[in-house]
Amino acid sequence: MEEQKKEHVEESEVETETCETACDCEKHADEAKKEDKKERGHKHKKELEALKEENAKLKEELAVSKNAYFKAYADTENLKKRLQSEAESTRKYRIQSFASEVLPVLDNLERALDVKVDDENIKNYAKGFEMIHSQLIHILKNEGVEEIDALDKPFDANYHNALMQEAKAGVESGIVIEVLQKGYMLKDRVLRAALVKVSE
Repeated sequence: MEEQKKEHVEESEVETETCETACDCEKHADEAKKEDKKERGHKHKKELEALKEENAKLKEELAVSKNAYFKAYADTENLKKRLQSEAESTRKYRIQSFASEVLPVLDNLERALDVKVDDENIKNYAKGFEMIHSQLIHILKNEGVEEIDALDKPFDANYHNALMQEAKAGVESGIVIEVLQKGYMLKDRVLRAALVKVSE
């Protein structure tokens, strides 16, 4: 009987120890879960911060790329406009070089036609040269080359080049009183300024 009692007490002690051990295990398990949860939370927080940093970096890179794109686009548009403007200018004034070369020929032709002769044969030649002169003037006019109307006009340094001054009765100062060499415009551009004599 005493032995049974003793066994019962021992069993009871074992159960108590088992219970305490089980409680300790549960406590440790709860603590481990809490630690694990805390660690996972910390890990998530770190990952979130890393993602935020990466997002900010990507936004910055995107802003730089956008800026570079808009700059390149603006440069391309400006280049396109400049090239169009240059092409239009080239088309508009394409005859400038040729016309500048032809003007001295025109001057010489006009000087030859100004000479008065009595010989009928020479007069017939002169008529042929007059026709050539008229054709040349017509061709140049079709290309936008026209004579600057200078005589009896106020002197304008944009269109006239004054070679001399002379007092003339009844004419106010600064008026073109003689054209020494004709000037020409190519559309809206001065091809050659007129050489003139101006009243004092």
